[in-house]
Amino acid sequence: MASGSKSSHANHPSKSQPQSSNTSNVRDRSVSKAIAQYTVDARLHAVFEQSGESGKSFDYSQSVRTTTQSVPEQQITAYLSKIQRGGHIQPFGCMISVDESTFRVIAFSENAREMLALTPQSVPSLEKPEILTIGTDARSLFTPSSAILLERAFGARDITLLNPVWVHSRNSGKPFYAILHRIDVGIVVDLEPARTEDPALSIAGAVQSQKLAVRAISHLQSLPGGDIKLLCDTVVENVRELTGYDRVMVYKFHEDEHGEVVAESKRPDLDPYIGLHYPATDIPQASRFLFRQNRVRMIVDCNATPVRVIQDDALMQPLCLVGSTLRGPHGCHAQYMANMGSIASLAMAVIINGNDEETSGGGTSMRLWGLVVCHHTSVRCIPFPLRYACEFLMQAFGLQLNMELQLAAQLSEKHVLRTQTLLCDMLLRDSPTGIVTQSPSIMDLVKCDGAALFYQGKYYPIGVTPAEAQIKDIMEWLLASHGDSTGLSTDSLADAGYLGAASLGDAVCGMAVAYITSRDFLFWFRSHTAKEVKWGGAKHHPEDKDDGQRMHPRSSFKAFLEVVKSRSLPWENAEMDAIHSLQLILRDSFKDAEGSNSKAVVQAKGGDMELQGIDELSSVAKEMVRLIETATAPIFAVDVEGHVNGWNAKVAELTGLSVEEAMGKSFVHDLVYKESEEIVSKLLYRALRGEEDKNVEIKLKTFGLEEHKNAVFVVVNACSSKDYMNNIVGVCFVGQDVTGEKVVMDKFIHIQGDYKAIVHSPNPLIPPIFASDENTCCSEWNMAMEKLTGWNNGDIIGKMLVGEIFGSCCRLKGPDALTKFMIILHNAIGGQDTDKYPFSFFDHSGKYVQALLTANKRVNMEGQIIGAFCFLQIASPELQNALKVQRQQEKKCFARMKELAYICQEIKNPLSGIRFTNSLLEGTDLTDDQKQCLETSAACEKQMLKIIRDADLENIEDGSLELEKGEFFLGSVIDAVVSQVMLLLRERGLQLIRDIPEEIKTLAAYGDQVRLQQVLADFLLNMVRYAPSPEGWIEIHVRPSLKQISDGTTTVHVEFRIVCPGEGLPPELVQDMFHSSRWVTQEGLGLSMSRKILKLMNGEVQYMRESERCYFLIILQLPMPQRCSKSVG
Repeated sequence: MASGSKSSHANHPSKSQPQSSNTSNVRDRSVSKAIAQYTVDARLHAVFEQSGESGKSFDYSQSVRTTTQSVPEQQITAYLSKIQRGGHIQPFGCMISVDESTFRVIAFSENAREMLALTPQSVPSLEKPEILTIGTDARSLFTPSSAILLERAFGARDITLLNPVWVHSRNSGKPFYAILHRIDVGIVVDLEPARTEDPALSIAGAVQSQKLAVRAISHLQSLPGGDIKLLCDTVVENVRELTGYDRVMVYKFHEDEHGEVVAESKRPDLDPYIGLHYPATDIPQASRFLFRQNRVRMIVDCNATPVRVIQDDALMQPLCLVGSTLRGPHGCHAQYMANMGSIASLAMAVIINGNDEETSGGGTSMRLWGLVVCHHTSVRCIPFPLRYACEFLMQAFGLQLNMELQLAAQLSEKHVLRTQTLLCDMLLRDSPTGIVTQSPSIMDLVKCDGAALFYQGKYYPIGVTPAEAQIKDIMEWLLASHGDSTGLSTDSLADAGYLGAASLGDAVCGMAVAYITSRDFLFWFRSHTAKEVKWGGAKHHPEDKDDGQRMHPRSSFKAFLEVVKSRSLPWENAEMDAIHSLQLILRDSFKDAEGSNSKAVVQAKGGDMELQGIDELSSVAKEMVRLIETATAPIFAVDVEGHVNGWNAKVAELTGLSVEEAMGKSFVHDLVYKESEEIVSKLLYRALRGEEDKNVEIKLKTFGLEEHKNAVFVVVNACSSKDYMNNIVGVCFVGQDVTGEKVVMDKFIHIQGDYKAIVHSPNPLIPPIFASDENTCCSEWNMAMEKLTGWNNGDIIGKMLVGEIFGSCCRLKGPDALTKFMIILHNAIGGQDTDKYPFSFFDHSGKYVQALLTANKRVNMEGQIIGAFCFLQIASPELQNALKVQRQQEKKCFARMKELAYICQEIKNPLSGIRFTNSLLEGTDLTDDQKQCLETSAACEKQMLKIIRDADLENIEDGSLELEKGEFFLGSVIDAVVSQVMLLLRERGLQLIRDIPEEIKTLAAYGDQVRLQQVLADFLLNMVRYAPSPEGWIEIHVRPSLKQISDGTTTVHVEFRIVCPGEGLPPELVQDMFHSSRWVTQEGLGLSMSRKILKLMNGEVQYMRESERCYFLIILQLPMPQRCSKSVG
């Protein structure tokens, strides 16, 4: 609909093949789709070309039924040549093509002589040849000053960044926008008439267009996140306001290449197109390719007669016009526009980052997400500077959209993970059928109309599904046709080759299936797409007799419905990933149920892996501490209460405060100046919640020998410090000393007189500085800037900072970086400063430079803004190295945490096996002792499962952990606790002494049995670990008593004393246990958590060390069940 040839949809050859989950490749599938689509497009192009002048006899409806025919290779080549090398331009401008080395004209449009006033008014004679012809020196066509500008532009590395070049015809003096781009045989110069003859006004006009775009971009950036529809609605309103077109739409391309209008702003009397779906061939692949090369495409008048391009006979093929702003529209598209009542159009590409799977060779792929398309009911031409501003807006829209899509993908992934977790939980508690019969079910995993489980010969359907006989027929077909795969997905069972598809009707068109075992399957079903699609616009008028044949949105929509009536919405890659993940989990679960005994052994291995993982993590942490202490960049850290717990040698040197003196001080109140207190407090507050800030300047106090400095200025990155459980336990600051630069910059900013002496001083403390006037032309470029970039002041002054300097001279990484720089510069000129924005570019020799950009408004003596002043701050090698080390360590820590998360997940499987084994034993004849052992085993299994679910320790830390209370016997708790240390006691040759009253066995209490068991076992295990060995001992004293409180309730007051001889626990372990802000050992973390859980249970613990022994004293008060009143001595 937007550009290029217009055609109807046909079945994609690639669509007829279902996708097997074990062989699918996203990139290969997208390439094969594109190739298949080129074939269909070429076939329709040929039909249109053969239909007569202007394609008036082209039968649109007939093309739907005939496009499955094969297409000769010559026909595809002719089609692509017609689109890319059509040999015609639009008449609103003219074009010349020039040999780059000689400036010799190698091609020109037939209207160029007239537009440039180069044809003599009198009848030409043999002695006076025409001025413009093949071989003419292009510089002779323009004024001398214009020729100089063109020569300079031809020498640029990226010529497009200099567009537009302002030139004048030599004969008439008329001004033109010269829009240049390189092709295989030279340079194409598109010449569009400009509205004014004043070059200064041209620059101002371009700047004004950029300002309008920046205003629109600021509007986009101020929108609340998480609403893609609002973003699209806003961009169509902004574009319509900028350009004045009657209708502006956002087209989105779906994964199967078909399109949809998702946002629209229009004149009130026009039919709405919002919600319109159209086939993939409506915007051919060739046109989509062109949009990746030339992101803005304007058609001024679709009824205008195209102008032929005359070219040198020596050229091997027609001139490539892919990048030309004047390229003529294809006849098919022109007819389609006329049928819509649209005379003029403007189409702009929306480019986002491609998926990782689509990227090859390690680069970042860019994907055409859709288009922003403008239609007008009369002839309309907007000048190039305004189109250029629109292109900037589209780049900003693409960036914003990309972030929103990533956010939506993350939310979707979280939903999938949460659903998978709940489904796995069901599998652990119940039979596999629970994932269909309970909520949430497998239908909640992906969007579908129905789902089913076929398990052990039984059928469990939910929602819209085939009948049981039909599902068995589908299974037979799957095993016969796709038996060697692990699953299958298709949007059309008929196209996938299932002969019984017709009997299913429209209710079941698409299917995704995962093989769990050779006889167990999971199914998801979707109904036909037409059920999901509604469009209320462009109603058919009775007088439109040829509505079925004419190319029109109505016909597009009908063609789309015709194609998808037997298809469902396609299965997206993320959905298939979710299905595949659940498939793997279910396979393990089903194996557990079939052979749990063989899997019980895994539990011990899992524990060893976990300990090994923690040991490796500890080694990583120690290495990181060593690197931080010896780093040449200032690095310091605080705990959750804001007290310093890390202070390396460099920051000690800068401030004069030693490591010993700094430790424990309040960072905010003791070490920073009052003007920095609020900034630092915000930094801490955000970092402790996981929101990390970068490039923030803080002012540190000085002490001792360094006190004469008055202050140290440090630019820091605030990083959340996390333990191995991913809990935030403090904040680490990695900084760079900028005191010298800060002093000079402050002096510079406050000087009101002649500042040039400072700007251009060779003093190494003067930072790189450049300035712009109100039109974004460079007015200052100091010596530090010359040294940093390799470009001399004389080469730079007067050039446009956006595009000409940063873009061409100093290359940036892609158009997105240029857009961001343009926004910062215009914001500064508008009075909005930017502080320390990450800014990177390539210098004259191609070296990559990373800096922080500060842009401030520049005012004259009267206070009027006259431009912008910009400083660059270069990160020192020491800081860059420190940040690199930090990133590496964070990556290692994340990898270890990922492994631990994996262990926590996978250890549930052997636990399930233990539970299953226990359930089998319960059904046999057991002695009382055996039953007691079985109860103890079950209690330990429950304790382990609860610990695994405590992977997020935040609830324990903040006291919001919910206790699961119930009635239990204290004797059962003691048995379970003791069982957990018996192996270690034997290994270490220790004796266990129990001083426990007999009544404990039958003493009932009310509380969280498993948590109490966990806490006591942790304290006892640590005592066993550190008791002297061999021939040592551990003693357990239990002293219960009953107390009656004021409301008549009876409580059990219990004192547990766990005693061992000798020195007992190491001091650092005790320190970890009683200090929540930091921990050094993994045992200490466990003791700290146990102490907090005990506190939640209204208990307390003390660690006592006497002359020859030490002990834990645990005091706990638990309610007694109402029915129990037995006294305890």
